Amino acid sequence: MSTVADKLAKKSAQKSSSKQVRLRLVYVDFWSAVKLSFLVAIAVAIVTLVSFLLVFLVVQSTGLIAQVDEFVSSFSDGAFSIQAAVGLPQVFAFGSVVAILNLVVVTVLGAVAAGIYNMAVKVTGGLLVGFTSN
Repeated sequence: MSTVADKLAKKSAQKSSSKQVRLRLVYVDFWSAVKLSFLVAIAVAIVTLVSFLLVFLVVQSTGLIAQVDEFVSSFSDGAFSIQAAVGLPQVFAFGSVVAILNLVVVTVLGAVAAGIYNMAVKVTGGLLVGFTSN
């Protein structure tokens, strides 16, 4: 079975100017994983809010909301208006709720992944990683 670590070991037998090291990743710090996943979640939340805003602006500029409102008002005799219910504040509020829920879920998933990896290392022995210096 030829793995990257075996190839690195073969290359290390040759004379080269760079030092190659094989290390095992046997522990992921829980709080570091939580902090990193929180930062990733913040980036995802910002992307979520911007995408909600852009999709709303495109849908509004194409007149799709007005057409759907006309279609619905033909059935409801004007009793219900979608344009009154779907505006920029409502879309931004819904996007904010989705972004906050996403922030919590991604942060918790990062913590769970670190915990699962730390438990799996006890069985598997860790992940073999090769490093080189130039």
